[in-house]
Amino acid sequence: MRILAPNSNALAREAQTAKRAGSGSFHLDAGDAAKPQASIPTLRTVGGIDALVALQGFDDPAERRRRAAGRGKAALDVLDEIKLGLLAGALDPSNLNRLRMAAEQLKSRSGEPGLDEVLSEIELRVEVELAKMAPR
Repeated sequence: MRILAPNSNALAREAQTAKRAGSGSFHLDAGDAAKPQASIPTLRTVGGIDALVALQGFDDPAERRRRAAGRGKAALDVLDEIKLGLLAGALDPSNLNRLRMAAEQLKSRSGEPGLDEVLSEIELRVEVELAKMAPR
């Protein structure tokens, strides 16, 4: 269904008469002649590649701590899923792969002594579980 405005017919008639009002020939005024293009300004870099590399190397201690805590939580979650799988009698092999990846990620340290100690204990538990489930 199409809804038209009250004066929609009048607008259409005005547009048609405007098209017909032209003389039918095209011409340019003298002031509209081709103008030379201005040069495009170049982009200014703030600090170049050196600044970007320096920013990538900057590691905020709070961010490093947050990432380390996240790695520890992820490892504990995988350990919990393995425990539930063992209790249910169906161990999912993808959980073992996830546990191996979590063990690799736990090797990097946060730089905070207390957190690093907890992460090393989680890493030890992960390694024990992997050793228990390795084929003999």
